[in-house]
Amino acid sequence: MNKKTIIRTFEKIALYMELLGENHFKVSAFRKAANVLELDPRSLSEMDDILTLKGIGKGTGAVITDLLEKGESDLQKELEEEVPKGLIPLLKVPGLGGKRIAKLREAIGIDSVESLRAACAAGEVSKLPGFGKKTEENLLNEIDILGTRQGKFPIWQMEKVVTFLETELQKITEIKHFSVAGSYRRTKEESSDVDFIIVTDEPSIVREKLLQSLPLLATIAAGDSKLSVTLDLEEAIDADFRFVKDEQFASAIHHFTGSKDHNVRMRQLAKSKGMKISEYGVESEDGSIITFETEEQFYAHFDLPFIPPSLRMDGREIDRTDEIAGLVDLEDIKGDFHMHTTWSDGAYSIREMVDACRVKGYSHLVITDHTQYLKVANGLTPERLRDQIAEIRSLNEEYDDIEIFCGTEMDILPDATLDFDDDLLKELDFVIASIHSSFSQSQEQIMERLHSAISNPNVDMIAHPTGRIIGQREGYNPDVPQLIEWAKEYGKILELNASPYRLDLMTEQLIMAQEAGVHIAINTDAHAIDQLKYMKTGVNYAKKAWLKKETVVNTWPLDKFIREIVRK
Repeated sequence: MNKKTIIRTFEKIALYMELLGENHFKVSAFRKAANVLELDPRSLSEMDDILTLKGIGKGTGAVITDLLEKGESDLQKELEEEVPKGLIPLLKVPGLGGKRIAKLREAIGIDSVESLRAACAAGEVSKLPGFGKKTEENLLNEIDILGTRQGKFPIWQMEKVVTFLETELQKITEIKHFSVAGSYRRTKEESSDVDFIIVTDEPSIVREKLLQSLPLLATIAAGDSKLSVTLDLEEAIDADFRFVKDEQFASAIHHFTGSKDHNVRMRQLAKSKGMKISEYGVESEDGSIITFETEEQFYAHFDLPFIPPSLRMDGREIDRTDEIAGLVDLEDIKGDFHMHTTWSDGAYSIREMVDACRVKGYSHLVITDHTQYLKVANGLTPERLRDQIAEIRSLNEEYDDIEIFCGTEMDILPDATLDFDDDLLKELDFVIASIHSSFSQSQEQIMERLHSAISNPNVDMIAHPTGRIIGQREGYNPDVPQLIEWAKEYGKILELNASPYRLDLMTEQLIMAQEAGVHIAINTDAHAIDQLKYMKTGVNYAKKAWLKKETVVNTWPLDKFIREIVRK
């Protein structure tokens, strides 16, 4: 349990109450409690008694007690059951929050995306106070965009599904081991379903236990080789479970990972050698089936190196296998240069984040809390940033196995100025600049803001350069080729933000950046210790763009990072 989990629980409870039209003061109590915790610079482990904090009352305290004792909140679960399911998808429509949805529900009976579309088309929404014709048109447009995404689940949503299923599979003793397959394993930005390969000698028992334990909307197929179901989760999603024997696993995981075009090329290669590939193994000319202990052995059988799943795209990767050894790999990563602590909107203290990075074997990291403009994230004023610099410098003296650098994620303001002046920026080791506001500005205005930051000699990197959230928003539409050109001109770094919500820059833009000779930093943007794991997602995604080790600054040894960036 950490502070951020408690904050998110309070926010979710407040949202559910808002959707149900609960008393404003009850909603406000949970939002106020979330804000109290957000502004407290201590992590949960550093608090003597969280229940005694000013702003934590009887109701919010009971939720905290539930979370600490049981890991979940009874109140949150009760509210989740009360909220009509059709209201939750409405939260995906930009421009709608809990209060506005509750108003629509009370005034004209809106209870789903479909009913909102009909009401907008009939002109009913624009008649309500606080909405209007322009809002109605925008809502219709956003609903249409949302419709194009139906049946597709962004990688951050898939991660929750995969984590849930992995937890359930680990409980079944008859399963020897398992792996997720399909497009999620290939680090695709969106997937339509989820696939698992399960090694077991007792498929019927495993099948029945899954049918009993999983939340099901429907059972599509149930046999001794495959179980296909529709899961009743936050959204209905199909899941396939394939049951195989140990010796079949390598061939099966390859086959069901895909992609289709990759598998076609592999079958063509096998055919040219007089062999056939299936999910059960490789059939030789004499009809015998060859199986493999690992995927590495499977590829080696065709004189190929292991092709990482995220590279298995259109089949052309088989013609570029000589490049694979030079691509960035997780074991090459020596540091993470974008993370947040309790000083702004993170869940853990600086020391706790540093210790977590030490566990990962990093040689260096940068603490980069938000700046004052981002008040919602408890951004640091110049005075607070200088206090943090002093704490980091002092803390750094305690460690001889990792170097902690002082940084910031500074807002690029709507008027194209920067949130801190140059004198303060010069005191820092690493300066990130990013846009968090006024996304609706024209591309010309956005580019003016980005140029103001990237041309500043004290700025080292532009973070999440397009501002997109996968499956939710497109971002602020920068001219990325121009941004890449500027990054080259001024010798600046562009970020591949490894958060599964972002993956920004995206693949095509990363390819352009590398071709232009621009350096990339793969960063987790972690707001909690468990989000440091996103580095793996980022590295896998970087491989889709064929990023080389030398392109990625996180692979640089400490002395080079200091020489090329900190003291440049």
